Amino acid sequence: MADSDTPDLPRLLPDAVHRSVRPGTALLRLETTHAREGILDGAWWPRSRDIGAELPSLISALTEHLGPITRVGLDGSAWDGLPTRVMAVGRVVHIDSFPVGDDTVLITRGDRDHFSLLLVPPDTSPDAARAAMARAVRADNVTAARQILIETGSDTPPTPA
Repeated sequence: MADSDTPDLPRLLPDAVHRSVRPGTALLRLETTHAREGILDGAWWPRSRDIGAELPSLISALTEHLGPITRVGLDGSAWDGLPTRVMAVGRVVHIDSFPVGDDTVLITRGDRDHFSLLLVPPDTSPDAARAAMARAVRADNVTAARQILIETGSDTPPTPA
C-alpha cells in the first residue's frame, strides 16, 4: 500500500537527498534511509538568526515529508527573540527552548516521534556547511552534532575575502 493510501499514518524520512526550503534562505537535508539508525536524522542550515523568518519554512518543508509537526525544540539563546509558538502550514507549532547548545534542533511529530537535526550556524561558509550536512545525513553517522561542526570547520565564521 502506498503512503498516499494511508493519509493518517505518519510518513518516514523521504528518499530525497536534499531540498531547498526557500531558495536563497535555508537548506534542509534529511537522512536518505527509513531506518533512522544514525544519531541525527538530518541537517538544517538557516540563513539568519531570525527564527520568525526561518522556522516557518523549515516546518513547511518537514510537514511535506514527515506529516504535521507539533513541536520544535532549540536553544533559545542562539536566536533573536524566540517565541513560544509559531503559525506554520495553517497550524500552531509550539517552540521549546532548551539551553543545551546551538548544535541541534529537535522536531516532534505526533506524541512521541522525535527527529534530531544538526543546526549549521547561519554564518558558516558554504563548503563547511555542505560538509557538515553531508556527514549528518549519513545513515551510519555516530558522531555528535557538536563534533561534526568542529571537524568540518562549521563552528567558526567564514573569513572575509
